[in-house]
Amino acid sequence: MFNPALHNPIRTNIVSFLSKCDEASFKELKTQLDLTDGNLNSHLKALSKEEYIDTKKFFDKNRPKTVYSLNKKGSEEFLKYLDQLQLFLESNASS
Repeated sequence: MFNPALHNPIRTNIVSFLSKCDEASFKELKTQLDLTDGNLNSHLKALSKEEYIDTKKFFDKNRPKTVYSLNKKGSEEFLKYLDQLQLFLESNASS
């Protein structure tokens, strides 16, 4: 019924956060979502595998930096997921 790649609280939070900004660094996501490096990394890999997020790696002041952004496919799938969730909640509220 629900998109398994998004129907996970951590991945839902990641995608929700990315939907509100152009891009976010690994450090920013880790801090804002209160996740460990390993936990965040595994969920970012899952979202990347589904091609929902784009990854950009570069050097900033001679330090490696990775930023993530929600792409068009990810945004569309997230909106579908939210619609499915809303329908589910509405159908159960009237029961």
